[in-house]
Amino acid sequence: MAERKVTVEAEVGLHARPAATFVQAAAKAPIDVTVARLGGEPVNAKSILMVMGLDVRQGESIVIRADGEGAEELVDELAAIASAP
Repeated sequence: MAERKVTVEAEVGLHARPAATFVQAAAKAPIDVTVARLGGEPVNAKSILMVMGLDVRQGESIVIRADGEGAEELVDELAAIASAP
């Protein structure tokens, strides 16, 4: 299991285009991927509606988890997308 805590730096968090890019990256690998607000329930990172529904704001933290082959690389990629200003 790979896991990263990421502070979201983008002004709009994981909404609209950032969320779409995040979901596209998550969907590339056939492994389980979840994302959650810190302390919140994890949701499917491959679902645009679930990711946008997290309502993450600038400066909040999220936790990205992936399990399976290539999980470390995928979580690194998703963390980079989520933390981009």
